[in-house]
Amino acid sequence: MKFKAFKMDGLGNDFVIIERNKRNPISISKEKIIELGKRDNIGFDQMIFVEEDRIIPNHASITIFNSDGDEVDACGNGSRCVAKILCDKTKTEHAVIETSNRILKAQKISDNNIRLAMGEPIFDWKKIPLSENIDHKKINLNIDNIELKEGFALNVGNPHIVFFVEDCFKYDLKKIGPLIENHKLFPEKINVTFAEKKSSNNIFVNVWERGAGLTKACGTAACATGVVACEKNLTYTSTNIHFTEGFLNIEYDGSISMTGPVSDIKEIIIKL
Repeated sequence: MKFKAFKMDGLGNDFVIIERNKRNPISISKEKIIELGKRDNIGFDQMIFVEEDRIIPNHASITIFNSDGDEVDACGNGSRCVAKILCDKTKTEHAVIETSNRILKAQKISDNNIRLAMGEPIFDWKKIPLSENIDHKKINLNIDNIELKEGFALNVGNPHIVFFVEDCFKYDLKKIGPLIENHKLFPEKINVTFAEKKSSNNIFVNVWERGAGLTKACGTAACATGVVACEKNLTYTSTNIHFTEGFLNIEYDGSISMTGPVSDIKEIIIKL
């Protein structure tokens, strides 16, 4: 079996995007997703299945799998890539993307620049979720004999914890990232961000992505970082979150908006 798919990325955070419908009900096993996701194969952070609404134009639902084969609820950069596909196909500037827990409104600002309205962050400890009722704004962890102070946990469609530190790149996330991700405090695991404030509207980040590992960029991590920075009064409501290959602009006024670049659309063939 072989079929067409798309390969795209947002600041190096890369995806395989597959269109499916009742006439084309493509399904891929967890084991095959893991195999295809390896960097000596197709390689991707997430695989995203897109099902367009047959009645409502530019409205699609997406199902997201990390490269470890597990299904997840959110992928900010991937959703922006899907929005570009939808807008380019219909030659319009707006799209609506439905995930398992949110409805996201997208706008094509320019050819490869997409804004995504992400909705409101969740701070309720049960819904982040945490395994116990503690102050989600001041989580202290001892990881591999490293004391991590005042981590801020929240949910922006998926769970995140953000630590503001003096130097976000001095931490070996390949080592401590999976230890934090799988800590007993986080029953659904968690995405991990170390953030470093550079100015009143610029933050550098180092991200360990749940189920995908060390990543070049992560849209929901950028959203989480922007929210935490505002909640801590560290930055303005509009903040640039910098990754190795560029930045995402996050606006937060109770709701979250994310704007940034996506790559061109590359068509590939997947063989099963």
